[in-house]
Amino acid sequence: MNPIKQSTFIFLFLLVSLTSLNAQEKLEPQSINEGSINDKFEYVLRKSGNFKGTNGLPYEAVKRSMLLSLQKQTNDSINTLKSKLSKSNTTIINQNKEINDLKSNLSKTQATLDNTNKEKDSMALFGMQMSKTGYNMLMWTIIAALLALLILFIYKFKNSNAITKKAKQNLAEIEEEFDEHRRVALEREQKVRRQLQDEINKQKGA
Repeated sequence: MNPIKQSTFIFLFLLVSLTSLNAQEKLEPQSINEGSINDKFEYVLRKSGNFKGTNGLPYEAVKRSMLLSLQKQTNDSINTLKSKLSKSNTTIINQNKEINDLKSNLSKTQATLDNTNKEKDSMALFGMQMSKTGYNMLMWTIIAALLALLILFIYKFKNSNAITKKAKQNLAEIEEEFDEHRRVALEREQKVRRQLQDEINKQKGA
């Protein structure tokens, strides 16, 4: 292998190794107050001392202060989780109540909408609800009946008017005939009177 390539390969290998170590050190908590509960247990195990007991079993020697701190932080985490869980339960209860209220309002709104559609598709007549089709048929029947009555009235009126005109014409003709008859009778009467007067005058002269 070329010495330059070999040196470059070794340099890159060392760089990657150092970067990996630094990243691993950064990932590992540097204090019992850092990281998650699992990280804190890992930290305590990492900082504890290893020894074998008289029975040959391995033991871990841990500082009491670290255990107390870990206990306190664990209890704090549990209490925090309990508080979050309680808040979550309260939120769930409130959301369920809101959902039930929304369902109730939705049912009322749907009922109102159904009634509105029913009223929209029906008409009130004399206090009774009728479908639009029935209402339209009734209205057209009434209109047709009124139109028929109007045509009948116009026919009767025209017929009565014609009869009245005819009666007036007949009356005028009768009045005219009566006037003519009266005139003739008056002339006849006057003629008879003149003849009678002439006769009287003749009788006086004789």
